[in-house]
Amino acid sequence: MTAPTPGGHAPAIGDYGFLSDCSSAALVSTGGSVDWWCLPRFDSPSVFGRLLDPDAGYWQLAPDGEFSAERDYVEDSLVLRTVFRTGSGAVAVTDALALQPGARGHDIGLRSPHVLLRVVEGLEGSVDLRTTVAPRFEYGLTVPRWRSDDDAWSAHVGPVALRLTGDVELAAEAGDLTGAFVVRPGERAGFCLACTPPYEDDDGPAIEPEGGLRDTVVGWQSWAAEHRGYQGRHLAAVRRSALVLQGLTYQKTGAVAAAATTSLPEQLGGELNWDYRFVWLRDISLTLQALWVAACPDEADRFFDWLASAVGHVGEAPLQIMYGVEGERDLTEHDLDHLAGYRGSRPVRVGNDAWKQRQLDVLGEILFAAHLLRDQLAPLSESIRDLLLTLADQAVRDWRLPGAGMWEARDEPRHYTSGKVMCWVALDRAIALADDLGDGARPREWARAREEIRDAVLGQAWSEQAGAYAGAFGSDDLDASVLLMPLVGFLPADDPRMLATIEAVRDRLGDGRLVRRWAGDTAGFVICSFWLVECLALAGEVDEADEWFTHLLGCGNDLGLFAEEVDPATGEQLGNYPQAFSHVGLVNAAWRLTECTSGEDLEDVQ
Repeated sequence: MTAPTPGGHAPAIGDYGFLSDCSSAALVSTGGSVDWWCLPRFDSPSVFGRLLDPDAGYWQLAPDGEFSAERDYVEDSLVLRTVFRTGSGAVAVTDALALQPGARGHDIGLRSPHVLLRVVEGLEGSVDLRTTVAPRFEYGLTVPRWRSDDDAWSAHVGPVALRLTGDVELAAEAGDLTGAFVVRPGERAGFCLACTPPYEDDDGPAIEPEGGLRDTVVGWQSWAAEHRGYQGRHLAAVRRSALVLQGLTYQKTGAVAAAATTSLPEQLGGELNWDYRFVWLRDISLTLQALWVAACPDEADRFFDWLASAVGHVGEAPLQIMYGVEGERDLTEHDLDHLAGYRGSRPVRVGNDAWKQRQLDVLGEILFAAHLLRDQLAPLSESIRDLLLTLADQAVRDWRLPGAGMWEARDEPRHYTSGKVMCWVALDRAIALADDLGDGARPREWARAREEIRDAVLGQAWSEQAGAYAGAFGSDDLDASVLLMPLVGFLPADDPRMLATIEAVRDRLGDGRLVRRWAGDTAGFVICSFWLVECLALAGEVDEADEWFTHLLGCGNDLGLFAEEVDPATGEQLGNYPQAFSHVGLVNAAWRLTECTSGEDLEDVQ
């Protein structure tokens, strides 16, 4: 390949590597270009945004001319090493978002310095390289003015200031810094791009490229060493997914962003482009389960304390389904009309109006997670106890209401089966936690409502025409969300009607070992595909489940990263990236396969 020009065709979504400092994220292409970096948080405006528009900023660092590239993460880290080979030699470029010097274990990311490190190392022969640092602030709206002092370049626009230091002589022109240099075996060149405090006489943390990289690798490896609970099947993929989930965690609060990006399309050229840089309570329940499986989380109380603070006093209002990473409630959506969108997929959206929806499933998902992590949460704080009591009482009061469903439909509310099932889960887990919930617990009332919900689902969700449980009451349409029923303990997978439903989803929504959410969906949805793996394993079809799992692993990129969806026809990844939900599905499916084949009496997460 040749290093892409600023107006070149956007790389495939799966072409990108993922960097994180547990506060923000960057995406780096195999062509050596950082095309996405938002500062100082996951959901902040981008400084490099070429992912969504050719003119929205990037940082290219690659050989000048034709080259090939191979890459991998430095073991047990999110530090990316890419080896470029040319006709004259080879070099390695190592990229990272720096962790705070000395941060180890669960402390990584608590005080992220907001520094992007890039180090070039000569391996063979002589390689000519070029670099272009072209930030475009606030999603490409502003071209910076660079100024030079004795040892650094700096640019300041609005609330963001950048300071670039390095070993290569650069020249400034029209908002860009450019340089050309040669690297031979044993030679190294480093760059450090720091977000510095604006309007202050402070250059930020003293981090240099080589030492910063070493410290960041050690920091990630120390986290991985402390979080090695899982020893089951597909171990390498599970550990990689655990690192990705930690990389999507805003460490100050423990909240996990659904993805690192906004507006990567579910269908190329389409309008299903959403901002996923927020915290869905729906996702966090299954994410906590995945981290419980893969990484032995020791900070569950911090997340639930954040949740109780973000939610505040619930009262009669429906529980808000999503928040900003620091608990912000108003996530009002608007379009960035000046951006062309990924491969012309518009609109580009910032914010997400799904925060206004009623989704009944979220009640069960929070209580599911609390029950799963009850040992880490014990004894329950007053705020967490009050929250869980309120959610159980809301399930009693509201389960008969329609909602938007877990796929966040923006048309008329419906009586989605998954929402009713998760209300059942809310009450089932609340009953199991009743002794920990104090005088406000009403297990008898909860039990009566739980049975009413069960009867309603069994009677109204079954479709004789479909021969399966449908996605909504009174419907004949299949929806892969019903695969949750055996995963949360509502029905056993080998129940005749549940087994018929699993087979119907596999046969009618399955496409090349990928599962669509519904008939006519634009692509295979990764987590639904992993849910089918779990259901097949629970139904005793372990060999088939493992075949599906192995195929799904091949749908990730060379780094083991997954977007939200995969096109069954082309194998191209679609949707926001990397997607927490997809990696959650991988971890939980691997655990389920292990449970169903080990013969050991593993703890039951249900």
